[in-house]
Amino acid sequence: MSTEIFEKLSRLADDVGFSHNGRLNTDAIIALPEVREMCADGKCKIYGTNWKCPPHCGTIEECEAKMKSFSDGIIVQTTMNLEDEFDGEGMMEAHEIHLKHFKQFVSEIREEYPDVLPLSAGTCTICAKCTCPDDPCRNPAKAMSSMEAFGLNISDVCRESGIPYYYGPCTMTYTSCVLFD
Repeated sequence: MSTEIFEKLSRLADDVGFSHNGRLNTDAIIALPEVREMCADGKCKIYGTNWKCPPHCGTIEECEAKMKSFSDGIIVQTTMNLEDEFDGEGMMEAHEIHLKHFKQFVSEIREEYPDVLPLSAGTCTICAKCTCPDDPCRNPAKAMSSMEAFGLNISDVCRESGIPYYYGPCTMTYTSCVLFD
């Protein structure tokens, strides 16, 4: 991606309302089986119930190949201050705001660059309830996997891209990225 295009997307990220954004270091794209295994351990309770989550989003090798087929990308983050480190309501609000911004960001990018790979923060929420595993995905052109579903260790990707992952005590940051050529 040219510097001009990245700057355009960076401005769009700012306009949409993200707290931070930066250029994704595509050399940092390493799909780690141990990250994918965290999905399978059942903590999020979504494994096998969403078309964009494991195992339905592809094998770890397929996900890595898909990511590596793109030459550039942008990382976007939403950071919010919390009342305290146990502020679950604030964490959920930050996540909702991040997803709203990310959906808008991806929609606007796809108007000019339709062949991108958006990787969100958490499971796909395009539909109120996923049809998985009984019926096909209703919105395959809009549905998004998460960075973790593709095996990315987000803190490693941020560090290797020169973007902070942690912004201090009593903050919550959600991170997503968009890969493209």
